[in-house]
Amino acid sequence: MSQISAAMVKELRERTGQGMMDCKKALTAAGGDIEKAIDDMRAAGSIKAAKKAGNIAAEGAIGVKLADDSKSAVIIEVNSQTDFLALQEDFKGFVSDSLDKAFAAGYSEAAPLIAEQETAREALVAKCGENVNIRRLTRVEGDVVGAYLHGHRIGVVVTLKGGDAELAKDIAMHVAASNPQFLDASQVSEEAVAKEKEIFLALNAEKIAGKPDNIVENMVKGRINKFLSEASLVEQAFIKDPEVKVGELAKKAGAEILSFVRYEVGEGIERAEVDFAAEVAAQIAATKQ
Repeated sequence: MSQISAAMVKELRERTGQGMMDCKKALTAAGGDIEKAIDDMRAAGSIKAAKKAGNIAAEGAIGVKLADDSKSAVIIEVNSQTDFLALQEDFKGFVSDSLDKAFAAGYSEAAPLIAEQETAREALVAKCGENVNIRRLTRVEGDVVGAYLHGHRIGVVVTLKGGDAELAKDIAMHVAASNPQFLDASQVSEEAVAKEKEIFLALNAEKIAGKPDNIVENMVKGRINKFLSEASLVEQAFIKDPEVKVGELAKKAGAEILSFVRYEVGEGIERAEVDFAAEVAAQIAATKQ
């Protein structure tokens, strides 16, 4: 019998909308075969339907809760299959309740919150007919913590040493808009720099052909510096005052930016590409049988 991994349970849960324990039992009975587990669950009436391609939940909402003393915050992502559901009160209530419980319990990762909210999640799935999943959670603590929520799709938490919550919120707003990859140049890996250099040389092969090595080296250095300024938060021009870099803004206020967390709904989730023509044709064919 194949070993039942957490990843297998997660995939089956996402594809069927059923509880973790039910998914684990089904996988165990099916010898670790996910497709067989789905068929067995359908045959037993446990689920009304489960698409073989998977019901991918890549929409949803971000929730952020900041402590009154601006010393801590929690940010979570809860996914749904459609943005329509993410705007409904039942879904909003589930996100809010999940956030409150995570904050009160001091959770620093999603697993305990997922377990605590499983019954509520199953009830919501049964009511709305869509997959709903608590995907991730981060708890942040520090000297000064600020947060910003852009609609329901982007949330940011920023931690400062010094400064105040208003400054932290302004920087969080900037992060939401500019989406920096790193805090500063020290966080940029050698691999990232090497990749940027490789891309630059490939895109400018004709332009640099025949040029002296020192000229090419200066061109590459200029591109890397531009990359670092665009990708590093402290080097970016502040959205409210482009004449000032974000790092300088913090320094003028007697603060230092220690970290930031940025969540955007669905980032990193592989979305299924739907061939609508084929889907319609299949539906028509099914009605003729």
